[in-house]
Amino acid sequence: MRFLVMVKATPESEAPGFQPGAEELAEMTKFNARLADEGRIVMAEGLTSSADGVRVVFEGEAEPKLIDGPFAETKELIAGFWVLNGESLEDVVELMKQAPNPDAKIGTIEIRTIAE
Repeated sequence: MRFLVMVKATPESEAPGFQPGAEELAEMTKFNARLADEGRIVMAEGLTSSADGVRVVFEGEAEPKLIDGPFAETKELIAGFWVLNGESLEDVVELMKQAPNPDAKIGTIEIRTIAE
């Protein structure tokens, strides 16, 4: 089974020009290497802040509306993601409990099964 693991944005990750620190990058690189060695990782990426994004809003049959970022509600935004292979949701939950979280910056991770 495949799972989408979403790292929710924080006010810090949404700040203009935000870049993870060297320690944070090193820990995440090490964790991602472990996932790759175990054959679990399909893809993993960080995202730029919502200031660089656009929302396309569909309302009935009208022309879609475009809304430029940044978007106000950071709790609804994603800062990065993994696509992982796992045996079950519980398996991936246990794995993600081991994700590095330098200085308690990550906040919330959401895990969803990919429909196949």
